[in-house]
Amino acid sequence: MQYSKQGLALTESFEACLLTSYQDIKGIWTVGYGHTGPEVVEGLTWTQNQADTQLVIDLQRAERMVDTCVTTTLTQGEYDALVDFAFNLGTNAEKGSTLLRLVNSGDMAGAAAQFDAWDHANGQVVAGLLRRRVAEEKEFNS
Repeated sequence: MQYSKQGLALTESFEACLLTSYQDIKGIWTVGYGHTGPEVVEGLTWTQNQADTQLVIDLQRAERMVDTCVTTTLTQGEYDALVDFAFNLGTNAEKGSTLLRLVNSGDMAGAAAQFDAWDHANGQVVAGLLRRRVAEEKEFNS
């Protein structure tokens, strides 16, 4: 499968593009469309082209994780929700999640109910994460 235009719209609706690095809610240096990594440091500035290019690379990484780790057939909505989830949380978080285990066991209702378990940062519910998880669950169930 491929990440759809609807999936991309989901990601873009939650990811502002900031061309100067900033610390996210957990204190992680971030730039562009939510990109993190060892190269992202205080004072880093990107062009819009760099941010757009990195978004494609980061989404491809999330797609590869879903393609590699999911062992059951998905609908487009399920696929898009899982890619956005991996993009936002990082592929390692999704790989070890109950959500992925339930998807692979075919329990899609149980998997859908797992999205809202990932709405915390620093031990607190974050309204933006909650909205994103609700949107991912809706996409998953579409």
